[in-house]
Amino acid sequence: MAAESSQTLERGLRLLRLLADDHRGRTPTELAAELGLSRPAVYRLLTTLQDGGFVRRDGEGRAHLGFGVLVLARAVQPLLREGALPTLRRLAEEVGATAHLTIAEGDDGLAVAVVEPSWTDMHVAYREGSRHPLGRGAAGLAILALRGGRTGYVATEGQLQEGAHGIAAPVPGLPWLEASVGVISFAPLDPAVTGPLLTTAAEALSRSLS
Repeated sequence: MAAESSQTLERGLRLLRLLADDHRGRTPTELAAELGLSRPAVYRLLTTLQDGGFVRRDGEGRAHLGFGVLVLARAVQPLLREGALPTLRRLAEEVGATAHLTIAEGDDGLAVAVVEPSWTDMHVAYREGSRHPLGRGAAGLAILALRGGRTGYVATEGQLQEGAHGIAAPVPGLPWLEASVGVISFAPLDPAVTGPLLTTAAEALSRSLS
């Protein structure tokens, strides 16, 4: 019985990961093919997950992640913030710019941790909880690059705040997390210098969260 329950849990988690990878949703037939399960087995999984709020169905019958997943994600955010702060502090002090960890929430980027440098006369005020479309700003574009299987850093200017320069790198190697580490500054940033620092910081954060 325990083995059967464990197998059901593993299948449910795989199903949720598939839905997380595709914002268009998936049909039960598509899920059955990708999971290697029968359609009745997939329907049973969907019903259980839908009852818990972790899956929702649209008018065409396609399955999507439900809002119950957001509740779990918000519970994890304080842990992410705590784990990211040491890396962000080092980055902010070394670069002299506001450092931040941004995670994907659907099509938006959400800043869950922000650290300002202690020694600069002026820096960008960037609040935890700030939200913006993934297609705007270095942090969101780095997450989109991660979705596309690309690594390295992204540099932008003035996309989120006039006169502000941003550089960000995706956090690699964590299938359960779409995130980027970035810095933002009113002073110009040299991507050739700051970019590798961000890539190193993102890799260090990935190791600390693994």
